[in-house]
Amino acid sequence: MKLRSLVSLAVALAAVFVLCAGGLGGILLGGNAAAGCIPVAASPAAPPSTSPSVPPTGWPAIGVWDSDQVGNAAAIVTTGARLAVPARGWVIAVATAMQESTLRNLSGGDRDSVGLFQQRPSQGWGTPAQLQDPVYAAEKFFGKLVTVSGWQTVPLTDAAQAVQISAYPDAYAKWEAPATDLVTAIADATDLPAGGLAGCGAVGPWTQPVLAPVGSGFRTSGRPGHDGVDLSAPRGTLIRAASAGTVRTVRCNAVYASTGAEWGCDRDGDPDLTRGCGWYVDIDHAAGLLTRYCHMDQPPTVTVGQQVAVGQPIGVVGSTGHSSGPHLHYEVHHYGDPGPEGAVDPVPFMAAQGAPLGTSPA
Repeated sequence: MKLRSLVSLAVALAAVFVLCAGGLGGILLGGNAAAGCIPVAASPAAPPSTSPSVPPTGWPAIGVWDSDQVGNAAAIVTTGARLAVPARGWVIAVATAMQESTLRNLSGGDRDSVGLFQQRPSQGWGTPAQLQDPVYAAEKFFGKLVTVSGWQTVPLTDAAQAVQISAYPDAYAKWEAPATDLVTAIADATDLPAGGLAGCGAVGPWTQPVLAPVGSGFRTSGRPGHDGVDLSAPRGTLIRAASAGTVRTVRCNAVYASTGAEWGCDRDGDPDLTRGCGWYVDIDHAAGLLTRYCHMDQPPTVTVGQQVAVGQPIGVVGSTGHSSGPHLHYEVHHYGDPGPEGAVDPVPFMAAQGAPLGTSPA
């Protein structure tokens, strides 16, 4: 019997309640690329199961994840489906377990941490034996996740951190793309509808690169060649990828205005003496969009070709290149064109994405 048939049978009983009761609300809204992002009113009230459901067995390795790791991820995904948690939640949970345990059901960890999510009995998550049951551990994670305000639209790392309260709050971001790929493979093998995974994770949503007031605007009368906006954040402020994508450019661009000789990015620039973006990053996104982040204080923390998740840290605010003081110069371009012809005003663009610059996310 093929793997799809075996695992589909294994989850059929667990899924029947959800399907018959109209669960998986937003996930089953056909044709909507963001269906898995739609809140499900019943999710916060979904009770834990009285007995663990049997996770799929006989999973093969998928990518870098071996059979045991894939099986643990499948237990998380099918538990989320049974509790009517939208598909975005499955990705958040699997990414969290990737960071906390590399998808291993650990018998111990830091202090009294246990299991896939390294939940602590002393913090009220359950007994050590309960927390080593992947289904129970996933139920506890989802139960907390759905109480987090805006969990389906904030960056994955923020949603995970709100549940886990980790000492490394940005660590979850790097697992978004691998988790999305693995969840997609599991959902396909188990015939669980996963519409919205791309719309929620790999393609969107959008978030502010920094939370700071908008200073100099896009192509003002005083600066008609200013192809972005300046966000007035202090030096050292973490800069985040505004949406998921692929890093196109990582470069130091700082030259003497008078001669074109290298000024360098190991020191601050000058508004009169220097030209260029300083340390900067370009990221390609879906639909031909590109974002640019200029004047970083030090070499960016990403590399060309790297896949980044929405909200993933990529560098820190500085004043390299053509700059009069620390700030983030932020640009948005259409058609994959990094030049002036492709530039659009980031203020209305970001507002249309639900991440208006200069204000907290809704």
